[in-house]
Amino acid sequence: MHGIPPPPWLLYIHSSEDYNLQIDLIAHEGHVLVLPYPSQGHINPLLQFAKRLASKGLKATVATTHYTLSSISAPYITVEAISDGFDDGGFTQAQSAEVFLESFKSHGSRTLTQLIKKHQTTKYPITCVVYDSFFPWALDVAKENGILGAPFFTNSATVSAIFSRIHGGTLRLPVRLEDCPVVLPGVPPLHLEDLPSFLNAPESYPAYLKMKLNQFSNLEKADWIFCNSFQSLEPEVIKGIGEQWSAKLIGPMVPSSYVDGRIIDDKGYGASLWKPLEHQCTKWLETKPKNSVVYVSFGSMVSLSQEEMEEISWGLHQSGFNFLWVVKDSETHKLPKGFLELTTKSQEKGMIVNWCNQLELLAHDSVGCFVTHCGWNSTLEGLSLGVPMIGVPKWADQLTGAKFIKDVWCLGVRVKVDAKIGIVGREELVSCLNEVMNVGEKSLQIKKNAKKWRELAKEAISEGGSSDKAIDELLMALKGFCKERDLCLG
Repeated sequence: MHGIPPPPWLLYIHSSEDYNLQIDLIAHEGHVLVLPYPSQGHINPLLQFAKRLASKGLKATVATTHYTLSSISAPYITVEAISDGFDDGGFTQAQSAEVFLESFKSHGSRTLTQLIKKHQTTKYPITCVVYDSFFPWALDVAKENGILGAPFFTNSATVSAIFSRIHGGTLRLPVRLEDCPVVLPGVPPLHLEDLPSFLNAPESYPAYLKMKLNQFSNLEKADWIFCNSFQSLEPEVIKGIGEQWSAKLIGPMVPSSYVDGRIIDDKGYGASLWKPLEHQCTKWLETKPKNSVVYVSFGSMVSLSQEEMEEISWGLHQSGFNFLWVVKDSETHKLPKGFLELTTKSQEKGMIVNWCNQLELLAHDSVGCFVTHCGWNSTLEGLSLGVPMIGVPKWADQLTGAKFIKDVWCLGVRVKVDAKIGIVGREELVSCLNEVMNVGEKSLQIKKNAKKWRELAKEAISEGGSSDKAIDELLMALKGFCKERDLCLG
């Protein structure tokens, strides 16, 4: 089956105002409500999925919390609010994960129901809810309202398979050193340092662990299951998952301009809880030679100790490579005394910013390496743009991502933690940077693999690719559901 081309009206739309003018002139094949967990790493891929659906002729609405509502704005997408019970301050106002999640389940179920019912009497009744897998209660809401429901897993298929096994009882907690390696269908042998960090100490993050396991609580009721990966990236893993539940791989969910280019002017996700310094970063990169800059970012959630910040700082300085490092405002006080003056005062060798447009940076010719925490979104972005990576995982699924970057996809290296100090030492960072950035057999192979994965990512999401076909299957099923329920619009 060939990919469904963008509807003709989309080719002439360049703003949400244009979209609103056209919306009543077209025939939608369904209305999908997309519900992300309200953090940057979850909003981005689900919002991108909503844009993919809209580009194929569906009406797509993103439901988010009142607190994050103003942070989301994307052409062709409607954004509406539901309540998590903390409308003024979100997660911070809740002060604990347990309180936030319980409140979101209670208030979210009620307000999501209200939102679905509000649309029932319009020209565009909601026909399907695609929800972040952290919210299994959203499936119950969908079924209670007689519409379709599908979870969206924002982790890799591998990490989803691991937690699925724990939920099913075939992998027991805590996982100890003597239990390793852990062998799962389609997954390379995983040692303790390759598994999500709290599996050997489940009591350390009880709310997070409960949330991860609850993802699988009612999957048998779901109409589809989506995962932000692609077939050639985790082919054997998805076969193994198929023994338990059937997932459709629809990734990579990164803005179209960086992969297939089929969505007009799709250069960013359309959601930012921070204000990037795009012009300043780009202007600085333009002064640097091709493949000469090390881009460093540990994502929105990771917080490094002061000692590790110092080791990374002096490692970057000693390496001699140009670097651009994203350091959150809350972390800048951990930078060693004299480091800013020594490396970034004139901005000749280094630049430190509090946030930036990561995709634009990774796409820039001057960037030769990505030092990353190996969060799944960052991993997919680096892979989709063909940038070699140095993995510095800290917790959760980042450890598994680093394992695949180094040993499965072979498009980077992974730092070794100094056993004496328990963090990454400066000498280790310098060694890894030299291995990836300098000309040599290992570096050439890494760059060759990075280029290969970039092409495979593009192929998957392009017209007729494996992920594109999976999305088209959803469209065809929704069309059939609409006809059966007499909900098709025209």
